[in-house]
Order: sequence, then structure tokens, then C-alpha cells
Amino acid sequence: MASEHVVAFTDSNFQAKVLGSDKPVLVDFWAEWCMPCKMLGPTIDEIAEEFAGKATVGKLDIDSNQEAAATLGISAIPTVIVFKGGKVSKKIVGLTSKEQLASALIEAGAV
Repeated sequence: MASEHVVAFTDSNFQAKVLGSDKPVLVDFWAEWCMPCKMLGPTIDEIAEEFAGKATVGKLDIDSNQEAAATLGISAIPTVIVFKGGKVSKKIVGLTSKEQLASALIEAGAV
């Protein structure tokens, strides 16, 4: 991960860092072999930089962390989910724009 602000989410820290967060959390569900996921990577880095201190931004590798992905019904990647208060605020499947991600975080209260 290129940005120091991008958190590596795992099955073991998902409850505490995502569902238990008092700030909005953006989670990029991805896999190493997924080309669209790799294309979205720089956008996730930019969002993490922009929203540093206002929201938590991170990635969850679905191959290494299948439990969280299965619980949330992730069936296609990339999928980006914004959580607010431990609940899904917005779910975006497929490649998306920086503007759409920023808008989802702002809607969730990351201002």
C-alpha cells in the first residue's frame, strides 16, 4: 500500500477497527489477482490522504480474510463499503471515481 494512511484490515481487526470505529470507515475489498482492484488502488490512496483524521480508509484482501468478506456478502471485487457507526452507509461495486468515494464519506459524516 502506497499511502501511510491506508489501514490493512483483517478478519481479526475488522470488528474493532471498522465496526467499532467512531469515525466513518471506507473499506476496499480487493485481491492481488484482480486488475480493476489494482486500478482502484491509487484512488484509495488519494482518498486516505484527503480524509486523514476525518475517516479511516483501508483495504481488506478477500483471499487472506474470507470471513469478513463472506459475512458482508462480497461477491464481486472491487467492492468499496463505507461504514458509519458500525453499519453499512454506502456500497459501491466495481471501479468508481474518487469523487464518488469522497461523496460517500462526506454523506457518512467525514467532514
